[in-house]
Amino acid sequence: MYAAYRLRLEATVFGKLSLVLKRNGCHQRFLSSSLFSNSFRRQRISDTNASLSLFTMRSHSSTSIEKDGDGINIKSVSKTAPVKASSPSFLPGIAFSAATATAGFSLADILSTASGIPISGIPLAILTGIALNNSSILTKVNLPEFIRPGIQFSTKTILQGGIVAVAAKLSFVELVSTGSTGLPVVLASLGAGLTLIPMYGNWAGLPKEMSLLLTAGTSICGVTAITALAPAIQASNRDIAVAVANTVAFGTIGMLVYPYLFHSLCTSSEQVGMCLGVGIHDTSQVLGAAMSYKETFDDEIALKVAAITKLSRNLGLAVAIPGLTYAHATTKFLQHQEPTSKEDHPLPSSISGLNTFQKYVPPFLIAFVGMSGLRSMGDIALGNTASNELETFRHVMDFVGNDVSKYALGTAMAGVGLSTSLSSLQGVGWKPFAVGAAGAFTVGGTGFAVASMMT
Repeated sequence: MYAAYRLRLEATVFGKLSLVLKRNGCHQRFLSSSLFSNSFRRQRISDTNASLSLFTMRSHSSTSIEKDGDGINIKSVSKTAPVKASSPSFLPGIAFSAATATAGFSLADILSTASGIPISGIPLAILTGIALNNSSILTKVNLPEFIRPGIQFSTKTILQGGIVAVAAKLSFVELVSTGSTGLPVVLASLGAGLTLIPMYGNWAGLPKEMSLLLTAGTSICGVTAITALAPAIQASNRDIAVAVANTVAFGTIGMLVYPYLFHSLCTSSEQVGMCLGVGIHDTSQVLGAAMSYKETFDDEIALKVAAITKLSRNLGLAVAIPGLTYAHATTKFLQHQEPTSKEDHPLPSSISGLNTFQKYVPPFLIAFVGMSGLRSMGDIALGNTASNELETFRHVMDFVGNDVSKYALGTAMAGVGLSTSLSSLQGVGWKPFAVGAAGAFTVGGTGFAVASMMT
């Protein structure tokens, strides 16, 4: 097995000539000599202090020197032992997330029995996860790193599986009828968020990119919208971190508070479901809140309406993300702040965004509709004839929609808690969170107002 090393000569501003080794994206300077020709290409040396000795490289190398129009290229091919990358194991982290969720459910049962008030295990699962992940603040003991891959798997793949499992309780007729009923609520909340949150960010003096990420995360679908928009507008890691922190913070608050708040304010189960669907940011948080409401108040309708409303809201990705990227590019052009390199900062367009529609429609959304269609076919067949096979099919679908979805979402929510670090919110400042709070109130308040007029 041969591993290729790319070497080149670089001229520094201090009159030195450096031989640079590039492997796996890392630049390492290991040889320097006086500059002896002005024909060498001037390039910026990567900011690194790592050095590599030619005499200690554990390889047999052959070096060739080629001269081109700009200077000299030095290439070296070294014989090295192959490096086998081991894939991380997801099982420990999944098991730990599931155990955390079970602890949350058990604690909810104990508190419900003691107080006589029904309490859902979903919010307690995420709170238990947050407590465990941040226990190092008091105990100075961190969670082991080998469980991190499984925790991340729980927050993504298992979460999506839980969302799809919810659709096992929804017939296609319910999906279409409820989606069309809640469409005015979704459009009104989207319009309010996309219009007003950028204004809030401008008033607070936030960077344009941060304001747009807060807009997308609050108005559309939380972290999914943030990750879809960030590369298109060249957002910095700090902007992304602040936007995600807002989504986690206010989405978690909404998941814990809104089920009880909307139960006291709303007049129907449909209204509760629509308000949960538009008032909470991330899909996982909406489903967690809706499942909590179902367990606390024994209301299946609110869960179904919340799921359909949120997934209808997610479809706004296909239009809002290309629109925001186009608006950002237009603003940059008008301000004569064109990117310095097309390779590093490609100018997005609404056309390219529309051509990548699939990128903005998560696969689990398609699977959700497919699961609902499968349930619908079974219901239609049961309506026409009765058989043991069809009855078994219905029982299986009910088991998936009730039990599997509950424990999958509980495991995912525990994983979210186990991934939440309170220290990441330090040093950010209050303005981004003030904008996030105002945006959450705008989107949720608009949805509640429109839903109240409809029901």
